[in-house]
Formats: sequence, C-alpha cells, structure tokens
Amino acid sequence: MCTVGGPVDIEFDEGLKAKSYKCKDCGGSFSSLGKNVRCPTCGSDNCVPT
Repeated sequence: MCTVGGPVDIEFDEGLKAKSYKCKDCGGSFSSLGKNVRCPTCGSDNCVPT
C-alpha cells in the first residue's frame, strides 16, 4: 500500500492478540502476530510459543 500525505487509517480487530515466543537460537523473548514469526533480535525463524 502506498500513501501520500497524512496518516494511514487502519482499523484493527480487537480480537487479535499477540502470542509470546522465545527464540531457540539467541534466547530472546518477544510477542508477535502471524504465522511466520522471526526473532526481532537475531532474525531467526527458530522460535517457539511460550
């Protein structure tokens, strides 16, 4: 999506909740939405829900 000017107006479904994950490579913990989760610290996709 491309926008020019003002802010983007997006409505989020309040039923969405982030899940907690732990990276098996660097040990970092984080929350994320979606199916293809990647660690924000090291970029690994070797993450498991906690």
